[in-house]
Amino acid sequence: MKTALIFGSTGLVGGDLLRLLVKNEKYKKIKVFVRSSISKIDPKVEVVQTDFSKLENIKSEIKGNDCFFCIGTTRKKTPNKEDYINTEYNLPVTIGKICKDNGVEIFTFISSLGASPKTSNLYLKNKGMAEEVLKELNFKKFIIIRPSFLIGKRKEERLGEKIGIYAMKCVSPFLVGRLQKYRSINAGIVAKSAINISNSNIPGGVFEPPQLLQIEKNKLLINQ
Repeated sequence: MKTALIFGSTGLVGGDLLRLLVKNEKYKKIKVFVRSSISKIDPKVEVVQTDFSKLENIKSEIKGNDCFFCIGTTRKKTPNKEDYINTEYNLPVTIGKICKDNGVEIFTFISSLGASPKTSNLYLKNKGMAEEVLKELNFKKFIIIRPSFLIGKRKEERLGEKIGIYAMKCVSPFLVGRLQKYRSINAGIVAKSAINISNSNIPGGVFEPPQLLQIEKNKLLINQ
């Protein structure tokens, strides 16, 4: 049985990951790293209160088999450019290096569709740069998941997101062929696929919405 590490367990994908991992018999322990103390939802869950600016203080806690990195922010939430880059680039890279040093075998990075170190979009550039550095750490399996617009039950209901979800539902049927990957995707499917890939003979690599949906559809065929 395995130990899972989750960074970003209070977010949309991370929350679904936590709920699914608690029910998954392959995992005996789930360690969640959070800024503020939270209630344990299950005896399998170990909460590690974390100052993300001083990760060296909890380096010994970042040990397990599978790490799922789901932390992300927006410029609206993090208007300071330096803080924004720290969250989107420096944080996943630092955690990835600690995981590698501590013998974590599988690292899953929740990135974004369109991520590239060459783009001028700061959000997608940070994600793309982080992908490149993490890839060079040579984990036994490195999984990059690039979801499109995420839908699901958010803790914070924002008008802009409601409008975005409605717009994507209207547009999605017209996104076919090469544009199909831009259709919105449920956060639960992203979380399920991440766990399935980690526990199957599917090799690491980049997974975008069409691949994630196919994995979810064929989950019973995966050698787990």
